[in-house]
Amino acid sequence: MDLAVAAEALGADGAYFRVHHFARQLGSPFPLLAAAGAKTKRIEIGTAVIDMRYENPLYMAEDAGAADIIAGGRLQLGISRGSPEQVIDGWRYFGYAPPEGMTDADMARRHTEVLLDVLRGEGFARPNPSPMFPNPPGLLRVEPYSEGLRDRIWWGAGSNATAGWAAKLGMNLQSSTLKNDESGRPFHIQQAEQIRIFREAWKAAGHAREPRVSVSRSIFALVDDRDRAYFGRENENENEDENEDEDEDEDEDEDSIGFLGDSTRAIFGRSYAAEPDTLVEQLAKDEAVAEADTLLLTVPNQLGVDYCAHVIEAILKYVAPCLDWR
Repeated sequence: MDLAVAAEALGADGAYFRVHHFARQLGSPFPLLAAAGAKTKRIEIGTAVIDMRYENPLYMAEDAGAADIIAGGRLQLGISRGSPEQVIDGWRYFGYAPPEGMTDADMARRHTEVLLDVLRGEGFARPNPSPMFPNPPGLLRVEPYSEGLRDRIWWGAGSNATAGWAAKLGMNLQSSTLKNDESGRPFHIQQAEQIRIFREAWKAAGHAREPRVSVSRSIFALVDDRDRAYFGRENENENEDENEDEDEDEDEDEDSIGFLGDSTRAIFGRSYAAEPDTLVEQLAKDEAVAEADTLLLTVPNQLGVDYCAHVIEAILKYVAPCLDWR
């Protein structure tokens, strides 16, 4: 909560929280979202991302509606199939299991479709003829209802196909620091292609509004001794091979490859840590950052509010103006 307040005071546009179950951190996002929303006035309050395999979509709609009303309509909910977990099939301990013939990813998408339908605010439940409280006429909807929240749902897409699926359903796009390796090309180029696929699918779906697209990056401006002590080592050998093939993308060797689950090959994007002038040069070549309209900066919150506020301020002061970031 204090970091959200500090980010707002510095002029940042939002505070987005990661959600992981069975980890030593806050796994239930809505109390934190509501509290951060109550303590701030302007910035967006969001997630990146809520694992929909763990969620009851109707209960989630109630929590989300309440948190959004408390925040004055500033909630931006990033949701997804989820990321690698602390435990095996953790969603089973929460009482969820895919129906026969479905995968856990199918279950997450099904939960998402129900949530999106409920957030439209249309009645679907038959009222009790002898209720405890007077009912409005007709079928009842989940309450509290927060108008506009349906348009502020984001899907964390790990592949080009799920980016297109999200666009068809009218969700915004969150693309993180990893995605399925679908072409062998550098991460930022694959991510930029994913964004273009999303926008083409959005246009084909005929939605009335313009979508939003975010990418996540770890960016650290080295402006004092603390920064250099924490992150400076990553760049010691950065320019050793400057004389190699100039036609090869300079970021290609800085991405890393891994596997999600047993077989999904994933590409993980580089982190940026350098003097501000160097950061500006590097980030200007990041095609996905250029394609997106929103940049989510990951911060090492275990280092405390004061240092994380310094990290944010350094980007806002020394990097953002040179790249025309608003």
